[in-house]
Amino acid sequence: MAAALTVECRKTYPGRFTAATQLTLPLDPPRVLILFGPSGSGKTTLLRCLAGLEWPEEGLIQFGPTTWLDAASNIRLSPQARRIGYMAQDYALFPTHTVRGNIEYGLSDLPVEARQERVRELIALLQLQGLEQAKPAQLSGGQQQRVALARAIARRPQLLLLDEPLSALDAPTRSRLSGELRALLTQLHIPSVVVTHDWAEALTLGDVIAVMQGGTILQTGSPQEVFSRPANAEVAQIVGIETVVQGHVVANDNGLATVSVNGTMLKGLAADVNGTAVYVCIRAEDVLLEQSGSGVTSARNHLSGRITEMLPQGVLVTVTVDCGFPLRAVITRGAREELGLETGSLVAAVIKAGAVHLVPRSTQLHMGRSSQ
Repeated sequence: MAAALTVECRKTYPGRFTAATQLTLPLDPPRVLILFGPSGSGKTTLLRCLAGLEWPEEGLIQFGPTTWLDAASNIRLSPQARRIGYMAQDYALFPTHTVRGNIEYGLSDLPVEARQERVRELIALLQLQGLEQAKPAQLSGGQQQRVALARAIARRPQLLLLDEPLSALDAPTRSRLSGELRALLTQLHIPSVVVTHDWAEALTLGDVIAVMQGGTILQTGSPQEVFSRPANAEVAQIVGIETVVQGHVVANDNGLATVSVNGTMLKGLAADVNGTAVYVCIRAEDVLLEQSGSGVTSARNHLSGRITEMLPQGVLVTVTVDCGFPLRAVITRGAREELGLETGSLVAAVIKAGAVHLVPRSTQLHMGRSSQ
C-alpha cells in the first residue's frame, strides 16, 4: 500500500460540536492539501491535531508507517517527534530576533558550521539577502511571510502545515504572493496541508481540497472538480462558485485579458495574471441569459449556447448552458417562463468582464523584490 497521511479522529469542540474527521492524503508524489471552509468549521483545529498541538479524544493519525496518534493505545507523538514544519496565521516571529535569528532558532542542535550553511541556503531560497540583520518590525508583510516559511522548513520537515499563510497580507500583496507560494511549495517537494477560506487561494495553492463544515469533511477532490461539481447543496453553498474551467490567456490589453476556453473566447480583468494557464471562475448569479439573437448589452461577453440542463430550486432555476464549456446561470422561474426556456433551447449568455475571475495555474517561481 502506498504511503499516506491517514486521519480518523473524533474531537470535541467545547460549546460547539463533536466532529468525526476522516482523511487520506497520498504522500508520493508530495501534494498540497487545502483545508477549506468558513470560519469555525474546524480547519485550524484539524491542523493543530496533525501538528500534535491538540489531542483528539478518539482515533488514529498515521504518517506512512509511523503512528503519530493512537488514542486507544495511548500513543501520542510530540510535535518534535513528528518532524513537522508549522507556520502560524500571524507568523509568530520573535520580535527581538533578527531574520537570521528567527530562521536559526530551531537549529541549535546542529554544529555551528552546518547551522550557518542551512541559514544561508534558506536566505537564498526565500530571497532574503540583505535582510539578515533586520527585525520583524522592519519587514514588509511579504518579507515576514518568507521568514516564517524559512523557519518552518529549516529542519527539513516531512510534513508542512500552513495556517492561513496569506491572511495577514493586504489584498494586492496576497494576490501577488499566492502564485509565488505555490511555486515554492512545488519546489520544496514536501507534502503540505494549508488552511484557507479564500477560494482563489485554494485554486492557486492546492492539488487536493477538503471542504469542511462543523468539523466534518464534506467532500475531497481536485479544487476544480470540487468547485465545479459540489457533492451536495451544503458544499455548493460553501464554495460559492458554479463554473470553474481551465483556460489560456491569449492576449492582455492593459489588464483586459482575452482567454480561450476550449476555443470559446472570453474577456476578463487580469492585471495580476502571470503566464497563460488560468482557471476561469464565474458565479452563476453573474450570468444573464437572453434569447438567442436578442438585444445587445454593454457587457463584454456574449456567448451563444444550448441549454443542457435545468434544475428547479424553489423560486430559482439553475441552468447549464453548453457554450464550448459548461456554464451555469441562475434565473427565476418567472424569467424562465418569460423567455420560454427549455432543455435544448438556444440562448445567449451575457457576462461582464469584471465577473470573469482569472486565477493563475502557473507554477513558475517569481520571488523578486516586487514581493516585498
